[in-house]
Amino acid sequence: MTARVLVVDDILSNVKLLEAKLTAEYFEVVTAFNGLEALARIEEHMPDIVLLDVMMPGMDGFEVCRRIKANPRTAHIPVVMVTALDQSSDRVAGLEAGADDFLTKPVDDSALFARVRSLVRLKMMTDELRLRETTGQNMGLLDASSSLQDADPAGRILIVEDRPESLAWFGSALVPRHEISSVDTFEEALVRVRGGDFDLIVVSLGMRGFDGLRLCSQLRSVPEARNTPILVVVSDGDRRKLTQALEMGVNDYLTRPVDRNELVARVRTQLRKKRYADRLRRNVQLSLEMAITDQLTGLHNRRYMASHLDNLMSQAVRAGKPLAFVIMDIDYFKSVNDNHGHDVGDEVLREFAKRIGANIRGIDLACRYGGEEFVVVMPETDAAFAYAVAERLRKSIETTPIEISHAPGKLSITVSIGIASSEGMSDTAEGLLRRADQALYSAKRNGRNRVVADAA
Repeated sequence: MTARVLVVDDILSNVKLLEAKLTAEYFEVVTAFNGLEALARIEEHMPDIVLLDVMMPGMDGFEVCRRIKANPRTAHIPVVMVTALDQSSDRVAGLEAGADDFLTKPVDDSALFARVRSLVRLKMMTDELRLRETTGQNMGLLDASSSLQDADPAGRILIVEDRPESLAWFGSALVPRHEISSVDTFEEALVRVRGGDFDLIVVSLGMRGFDGLRLCSQLRSVPEARNTPILVVVSDGDRRKLTQALEMGVNDYLTRPVDRNELVARVRTQLRKKRYADRLRRNVQLSLEMAITDQLTGLHNRRYMASHLDNLMSQAVRAGKPLAFVIMDIDYFKSVNDNHGHDVGDEVLREFAKRIGANIRGIDLACRYGGEEFVVVMPETDAAFAYAVAERLRKSIETTPIEISHAPGKLSITVSIGIASSEGMSDTAEGLLRRADQALYSAKRNGRNRVVADAA
């Protein structure tokens, strides 16, 4: 894996040593020698990870980290503090400032590279979500997600541990802020994860009953846990297990004996990241839905229909089954807007869309075609069946006035409907839609409030 790494240290020899080691591992390295220079390099190069010294003149590493995480453009960039400070209070201070990890010099090379690769891999997943979100913003569909530093979230945490005293200690540190559940067997852990909707999973790698690393590997293949952060607890000095855990996708770790404040800080960091990633995923899903959905009625839009018509026609031809088009137009809709206002017109369109949905099947594709015109594509449907559905809808519209929020409180409308059904392999989506539109024109020309089937 290659990535751009920013190395920040005020001592030239430290910078050169890290630069040489990282370059040998095929990382691209950018360097800075103080806090202000580091912030400028980040804006210029947008690195994938920052390795940051703490004790620098002027602006120390804690303040640099706080500024990186406070900037929405850079908050997602992982920061690892690499420093000679070795007290638990120093680690907690770094984590509180927003650092993703705090490594004490001298750092074992394999541990450093494993942590860098792990954090870069996780960042790349976030980058993909951010890129998709940006596409949604550029299309005018979305606002940006808030930054990583916007909350101190509570969460549902599953602890996998077979030592009662450790479970009690974790509970005392995390309750009542968080909701804690615990298991002590491999099978029970998988069952709880599949049905638990957890925000964080804490796995002890020192359990006597089973291999915690194997559980972590299995969890990453469980769909319900694929996006759930995993925090492992390892014995101090057990670099082999830690490196393996990081390589298989574990998000963070704690070493025994676990410092209470460090536990709280690392849990907070992972929950913040999960909340941020969840918002990104929701926004991406929302942008996909908005791109294919008419905002007013909730039906599919014309773009979505156009992209699916050829596929639907091809499926109908392959299956040797008919496909029907039903095109509808609300009669005299312009007068609704002119006499009652566009907000009432919108209410009419929304209610009309609901009635369409109530009268069609799940396999049918309903779209707002434009203005007051709607289309329903009905697979495996001949003209007679489509006519029956359309007539039922027409009567529903004619006999049941639409409730509106302004006087007179209810509004009676009617609808004209045209139908065309496919005739064979020579049919095209464009031709079928044209024939349905001609049938609609005939319905309107002959008095409106009627259903006309294409005579072809």
